[in-house]
Amino acid sequence: MRVLMIQTPSVEDLSQERVYPIGIVLLAGCIQGAGHEISILDMNLETDPYGALKEKLLTFQPEAIGLSLRNIDPLGNKTSSLISPFIVTARLIAAVLPQAWVIVGGTGFSLFPKRLMLEIPELDYGIIGEAEVTFPALLGSIDNPPALPGLCWREGSKVRVTSPATDFDMINYVPANRLLLSPELYKGINNYVPTIGIEAKRGCALNCAYCVYPQLQGARLRCRPAAAVVDEMERLNKDYGIESFHFTDPVLNVPRGHLEGICEELLRRKLKVRWDGFMREDQLNDKNVALFERAGCECFSFSPDGLCQESLDVLGKNLSEEQILKAATLVAQTDTVSVYHFMVNVPGETDRTCEKSLQFVDKLYEVHRKKKNLGTLILNNIRILPGTAIEGMARANGVIEAETDLLYPTYYNPKPFNTFRYRLETLQQCRNVFMWQGVE
Repeated sequence: MRVLMIQTPSVEDLSQERVYPIGIVLLAGCIQGAGHEISILDMNLETDPYGALKEKLLTFQPEAIGLSLRNIDPLGNKTSSLISPFIVTARLIAAVLPQAWVIVGGTGFSLFPKRLMLEIPELDYGIIGEAEVTFPALLGSIDNPPALPGLCWREGSKVRVTSPATDFDMINYVPANRLLLSPELYKGINNYVPTIGIEAKRGCALNCAYCVYPQLQGARLRCRPAAAVVDEMERLNKDYGIESFHFTDPVLNVPRGHLEGICEELLRRKLKVRWDGFMREDQLNDKNVALFERAGCECFSFSPDGLCQESLDVLGKNLSEEQILKAATLVAQTDTVSVYHFMVNVPGETDRTCEKSLQFVDKLYEVHRKKKNLGTLILNNIRILPGTAIEGMARANGVIEAETDLLYPTYYNPKPFNTFRYRLETLQQCRNVFMWQGVE
């Protein structure tokens, strides 16, 4: 069977940071291994994405099409949606090749599978969660598939969904076959974010109130062997000249010892690459911070999210202000930049917590003052996603109603602190500019 894998639009326009679509390339390799003919299109790379899609459909003539809906919206406090371009994509496929099977997956789809299947009749099947086993099996029985893990299918006017797979053995992980989509297409297209992702583990055992990772990947951590991770990085470096990587793990330095093993392997091989990923503050110490820097960490990325203890507790972070500042003190002694992500106007915000938040921002900049290695603080309101504790709080507090449509950008940002983010951003931007300009 000829199968076309498509990364549907996951950024607003060509000026946005784009990343290599590791998910569809992984699946394409699985499908190719099952004997199918494969082609891949990343619509994010195209100046005319729908024209490129039409041309690919007409030239390749796929019998089945896999659509990846990775993002439902751009986040970052924006109110634009990526659902519209996804619907346009599905409708264009149906108009050009009405006989082709259309199968959808991806993180964004996995959050709203029934809703999207019901509202977009052009979709024949969906897969939520991990699809390495389900997708090839579906193609092999597409006229009448069994109830495969994570499968979404139509039954009259209803959509049925089986429980997703969250147990793929990462020992058997086969890296994406980059011959199917060259990483060279992604070199030099971003200003900040590394375009090439590396998956070192799946799963997250944390219970942050806003997060859907445990829903999507399960709570059990499944780690790849350190040597296998570095094998993939080394191959990309030697074959394509890739020098900068982003680890896609929900939390990179958990469990303790796994990232350390990767770094030790990088140093043993004298592999000169740079990398980043989100780290948990309470897992850092003098020894591993120094190891991470020696092994090529180019940015210590943190998402503590709460700007005061009250917010940390509401968000279920199981962290303290002291632990965050201790981690900041450790990384501030390095020559590596650090970036912190925080959420603003969390449930229970008061005048007192706002004042504490402003003070905490000042403390972080003071910690980094000597080496001027604080890249920035990123401040966002909370995107309310279905099935999270924040959704329950938002309903209980009257921030959203029963009919509120969470498919489209919906943030937790009630009055009277709905403009507090701007006050924080003013402080953050002043401190950033003054720090980099050397002005006291």
